[in-house]
Amino acid sequence: MSNYHQLRYSKEHEWLSAAEDGVSTVGITEHAANALGDVVFVQLPEPGSTVCAGETCGELESTKSVSDLYSPVTGEITEVNEDVVNDPSLVNSAPFEGGWLFKVRVAEEPAELLSHDEYTAYTAG
Repeated sequence: MSNYHQLRYSKEHEWLSAAEDGVSTVGITEHAANALGDVVFVQLPEPGSTVCAGETCGELESTKSVSDLYSPVTGEITEVNEDVVNDPSLVNSAPFEGGWLFKVRVAEEPAELLSHDEYTAYTAG
């Protein structure tokens, strides 16, 4: 995923790819991965389950803390990244590539998702 500028971001630090055939990929941002520290456990939503925008759908556990995972959109989970379940450190080493978390068939996308520039400004504080 070379072009971060095409991604959209939530204020909970998830990123969302542009939909391909109605399905978008979701992960956490580098900012979130750095803030979490070394991720040691990932709990993801079940494929086939429905997630709602802004609601908790899993969690990420690091050596420092446990953080809720939020869905940036409403839709159905089509796939989860088993590589991340087996090797949670991918979230830290490649949050935008191999460390993606799940794919969702988007039913509804909230208006408040941020562009890359808006997210950068938001995290700059």
